[in-house]
Amino acid sequence: MKQVQKDFPVAQNYTYVNTAASGLLSEDMLDYRQEQDLDFLIGGSIYREKQVSFFNNVRKSVANFFDGKATNVSLVPNFSWGMNALIEGLKPTEKVLLLDVDYPSINWSVESRGLKVVTLPITANLEEVILEKVKEEKPTVFAFSIVQFINGVKIDLAFIKKLKAEFPELLLIADGTQYFGTEPFSFKDSGIDVIGASAYKWMLGGYGCGFFMFTDAVMSRFDVKTTGMASADGNMEATDISLVRKLDPGHLDMFNFGSMQFGLEYLTDLNLTDISDYLTGLSVKAYKGFKELGLLDDAVENRPNQLSTIFSLKLEEKYLGVLREQSIIASYRANRLRVSFHIYNTEKDVNKLLLALRKILNN
Repeated sequence: MKQVQKDFPVAQNYTYVNTAASGLLSEDMLDYRQEQDLDFLIGGSIYREKQVSFFNNVRKSVANFFDGKATNVSLVPNFSWGMNALIEGLKPTEKVLLLDVDYPSINWSVESRGLKVVTLPITANLEEVILEKVKEEKPTVFAFSIVQFINGVKIDLAFIKKLKAEFPELLLIADGTQYFGTEPFSFKDSGIDVIGASAYKWMLGGYGCGFFMFTDAVMSRFDVKTTGMASADGNMEATDISLVRKLDPGHLDMFNFGSMQFGLEYLTDLNLTDISDYLTGLSVKAYKGFKELGLLDDAVENRPNQLSTIFSLKLEEKYLGVLREQSIIASYRANRLRVSFHIYNTEKDVNKLLLALRKILNN
């Protein structure tokens, strides 16, 4: 894959290993956004006249990127908003399986609505535990992140496909915020019923944009109440609004969703297979170094065949500042120092990080 670090000013000035907190803005994206602002500046409402065709085009871009159907794509300002609206539409008799420290917008949206909930811990043998719990508790819904935001544990997508085949009535809802943009993903072939994501991390779309996508078969499982003029594209006579469009109840920001589309096109031009190979190389190198230093939890250390681009390191929060003094930007989550990699990182970044960590541990 071609080197793209030069496209991202932050990556040129820092060792930025913090995509799990925020993806970066490229100079090309800045140019695009300035053009959009200029069009609005000189056009006013004329700029908005193309919104229906514009957003339909964005839906097509999302569908093409994830191998789904454009008519089954909802555009949402963020995953959290969409997830809450969606869970509100579940029948009160549903029983939901959750991972115990999954992203709050997944777990809280379920727990706050009084649905029956079953939780399980994230362990090295996660897939075995999930299968056992599904057989034992017979949940009707399983909601999960493909990659865990705290420690980077990545669920085996081949397992998810088999799980769906064995339990076809089990509704699978997946958050791809910490995963989409790191490798090719076919929604059509995944076995997952609903996917959603915010676009500001590995998708490089900036803030205020995200999406949900559905299979045809799951539409009847939800009775979503949200709706508005935008759900009907301004048609005040509309009486039959689909689930997909009920998640588009109000005006959408062409600036933000155009940025999401731009990010997807940027990644597509780089080739997702090449991106995957490149990021796998960085993750394997980092994993070996972190393991050697004894910084990984068992749930990650014992899953070398399911590495993501996120790692949780057993270090105190004070070391976040030590790294910052060396221009290394990371995060701190759940009593762990979290680092994460994307296309603007290099082996040099990994080497610099490992050297800094060795110095910390040797002091």
